[in-house]
Amino acid sequence: MKAPAFRLLLALLVCGTIGCDRVTKAVAVARLSGTPRQSFLGDTVRLEYVENAGAFLSLGADLPPWARVSVFTVGTGLLLVGLAVAVLRGRYRGRLLVGFCLVLAGGVSNLADRLLQGNVIDFINLGFGPVRTGIFNVADVAIMAGVALVLSGHPITGRR
Repeated sequence: MKAPAFRLLLALLVCGTIGCDRVTKAVAVARLSGTPRQSFLGDTVRLEYVENAGAFLSLGADLPPWARVSVFTVGTGLLLVGLAVAVLRGRYRGRLLVGFCLVLAGGVSNLADRLLQGNVIDFINLGFGPVRTGIFNVADVAIMAGVALVLSGHPITGRR
């Protein structure tokens, strides 16, 4: 694929990921906030509104507010700016570039939550019986998919 077409696809991926996350969070606020947990597909899928003040699996949610803002808002913002600069400089290709774009899109959307309301909206939980995921959102899925692509395209032993 030619570079301009690939760049357009990457821009659509980033914008589409952010847009999808923002829309699903708005629906979660409108339909799930203040309601009991909803269960689907034999309790494989649960929808439950949660405002997460921490990071992945609520890590750091108990930190003092100044520390959460420092780490999860300022620190994340700086990391995302660095990632955006690296992506825009064109140093990465293929899976690595797509992976970084997914991490960037998910990170930007979750950062928007933190800037607008001080926490991240999560609402999806998957599992079978007692084996369950934490509660997450579409941005988290993008971040995890991006990390998987980065790890599959950039072995620790050297660049691919």
